[in-house]
Amino acid sequence: MKIAVLPGDGIGTEIVAEAVKVLEVLDLQFEMESALVGGAAYEDHGHPLPDATLKLAKEADAILFGAVGDWKYDKLDRPLRPEQAILGLRKNLGLFANFRPAICYEQLVGASSLKPELIAGLDILIIRELTGDIYFGQPRGRRVATDGHFPGAEEAFDTMRYSRPEIERIAHVAFQAARKRSKKVTSVDKANVLETFQFWKDVVTDVHKEYPDVELEHMYVDNAAMQLVKKPKAFDVVVTGNMFGDILSDEASMLTGSIGMLPSASLNSQNQGLYEPSHGSAPDIAGKGVANPLATILSAAMMLRFSLNQEEAAQRIEAAVQKVLAQGLRTPDIWSEGTTKVGTAQMGDAVVQALAR
Repeated sequence: MKIAVLPGDGIGTEIVAEAVKVLEVLDLQFEMESALVGGAAYEDHGHPLPDATLKLAKEADAILFGAVGDWKYDKLDRPLRPEQAILGLRKNLGLFANFRPAICYEQLVGASSLKPELIAGLDILIIRELTGDIYFGQPRGRRVATDGHFPGAEEAFDTMRYSRPEIERIAHVAFQAARKRSKKVTSVDKANVLETFQFWKDVVTDVHKEYPDVELEHMYVDNAAMQLVKKPKAFDVVVTGNMFGDILSDEASMLTGSIGMLPSASLNSQNQGLYEPSHGSAPDIAGKGVANPLATILSAAMMLRFSLNQEEAAQRIEAAVQKVLAQGLRTPDIWSEGTTKVGTAQMGDAVVQALAR
């Protein structure tokens, strides 16, 4: 079992170190190899995704990824910015399906900004299509406008597009996931305005005919954003496109109390996956030892489950995280009165100790 370890930038190095620490105490034979990615790779190699890093990722069974990005790179040409590394990995490895579970742990109900009765027992799975939509659509660029409200002015443009096979495969993933849960899929679109998402709605409806045992509802993205806050437990599996999924999954993370608790898995058709926390590189707290490593540790558990076929080990890690929370240990992002504030390394050590018991 070969794991490519790509810590990245900012807090990425700190949180990945804790996840590796947890993996190393399991009684499993891993080959782990690290490489630079993002801004760190740009500094050394002049590109956020060097050929050697991409080669390592392709050869690995799974990728454990930290986070990329820093404000100091914002003026670079877009192809050289750290964030292009994650887009490049998704594209080159065909990682089309992103799984983001939003689970509110019993011990963290008080950390959410919503009323406890709204989020106690929350368990949503957001499935986001990752390799299409406006993030990858061509053409894109800048030009002088020839029409519109201001002909002759400088303008920028992007292209939103989806093909039928792209929508079909993510729809199948969503319906199959729902079969293992509460058998309900909410497909999120903007069909009333965007032709791309009228097409999305039509294709998802067609695929649903193969899953008569699963309930399907369609919801506009603006309504979905409201309902996630108003009645979050009404959702089970949410499936949507790349941009809407990016926004809604971050919103859902705050239902759980902190984005620092939200793991993520991005899979291709061979179940090779990239596993990362849903949060970013947080350069403002990098190096301070206060970042929450639990999303990364839980992402490692997802890696064991989906790409390495180690379900028992995955459950052990998830149970260890529960134990640590039950002990009252909290990083600053989830701390509240009556709990014990700890740093990144202390939290990782606590999970290791919980695994040993």
